[in-house]
Amino acid sequence: MPFDDSGEGEGRRPERAASRNVLGGTLETCSDRPLTGFFRNGCCDTGPADLGSHTVCAVMTAEFLAFSRAAGNDLSTPRPEYGFAGLRPGDRWCLCAPRWAEALAAGSAPRVVLQATHVGALRYCALEDLRRHAVDPG
Repeated sequence: MPFDDSGEGEGRRPERAASRNVLGGTLETCSDRPLTGFFRNGCCDTGPADLGSHTVCAVMTAEFLAFSRAAGNDLSTPRPEYGFAGLRPGDRWCLCAPRWAEALAAGSAPRVVLQATHVGALRYCALEDLRRHAVDPG
């Protein structure tokens, strides 16, 4: 039977607990355009396979993109073979929490969306630092 997302029948997806954000609420979508997230579902959700902890919903800046390129992770160059158009300033992206912390230490941390930043980011980033860089209230 084909997948049925109506909530009825054999093809029903199993229910899963909603992920939490750093403020304790339900994790909100970070970006559908460009489509982001370790699971490419628009959310900074994580799981055991996400070794990089793609949990910080960051708003890209030219400064951060240059920092990331210099650190060996070029996020601005399109990679069509991976379906990646490249990021531009203003794009939201689920960034690895350790990379965000590294950028913070270097004075290049991008702004963050707290409602869309997974609670798992707190293993690498202090909530106070995230709040200082927040674009949303929290």
